[in-house]
Amino acid sequence: MSGHRWITVAALSGLSAVMLGAFGAHWLNDTGFLELKYADADNKVIAGMTVPASYASLRNFETAVQYQLTHSAALLVCGLLLSITPLRMLNSAAWCFFLGITIFSGSLYLLVIAGPRWGGIPWGAVVPIGGTLMIVGWSLLAISAWKLHARRSASVE
Repeated sequence: MSGHRWITVAALSGLSAVMLGAFGAHWLNDTGFLELKYADADNKVIAGMTVPASYASLRNFETAVQYQLTHSAALLVCGLLLSITPLRMLNSAAWCFFLGITIFSGSLYLLVIAGPRWGGIPWGAVVPIGGTLMIVGWSLLAISAWKLHARRSASVE
């Protein structure tokens, strides 16, 4: 995909992250939806502290928003670099970030709002696939940056 298209995808991903963050902060947090949804759920342990399942779910939602926004910025960097220099590995990094955002954050959103086994899928088990794609994306971005630097250094000499 072209750099300009990745920039558009990154902008839309960032936009939706901000909207979902507002949804989480104002609707999920203020309406009591999570308290009702997880009223019968067992308490969770976070950092050694026992907390209500509704609180743990809200933290999961916040994590999804944070990772979506952070990786939207990484996707934007890929798009900007691709606009300057087309590099197959950089395009692969962009795809990894996009799929990582979709799978990691998307699975967490579904886990919190729809439940841990909505549609018969164990969403908590799907989340690490997206996280792995994000890690691969960062690795490919680092290698691409190294290659771009090597190209520019060779052309200067």
